[in-house]
Amino acid sequence: REMPVIMLTARAEEADKITGLDAGAADYLTKPFSTKELMARIRAVLRRKAPEALDSAVELSGLRLDPTTRRVTKSIDGAPREVRLGPTEFRLLHFLMTHPERVHSRGQLLDRVWGDHVFIEERTVDVHIKRLREALAPVQCAGLIETVRGAGYRLTASLGSVAA
Repeated sequence: REMPVIMLTARAEEADKITGLDAGAADYLTKPFSTKELMARIRAVLRRKAPEALDSAVELSGLRLDPTTRRVTKSIDGAPREVRLGPTEFRLLHFLMTHPERVHSRGQLLDRVWGDHVFIEERTVDVHIKRLREALAPVQCAGLIETVRGAGYRLTASLGSVAA
């Protein structure tokens, strides 16, 4: 019931589309279709079906990110300290915090944080990771972001040493 369904079919008649959508399908795509169109429809369905998941606060190792207020805080000595981030670093941290312990390549981060419609150099990710680490350093959280040599970056749940 919670899982959105996209119908992929050769049946292109209006009555078939109406039947499929009335049966509970979130979208209806007829053959022939491109992979790019299918991926765009999947993203659209997920945006429609789970907007509340995008608004949930995320906490990891005492670092708290709240998308609704656009604030990142860390409690130090019982007092919350706010971490000031630019919009790109905020989106990057949000993505990493919602996908912890996974290694993400620069290309994957570009697609997920900047969007697959943006054409920028992969090394741009390195610049934003550096800025994110610098912003997290005053609250002793820069070590959460690890560089996985030859693979990409990972946000770890345990504070380790900063790997640059």
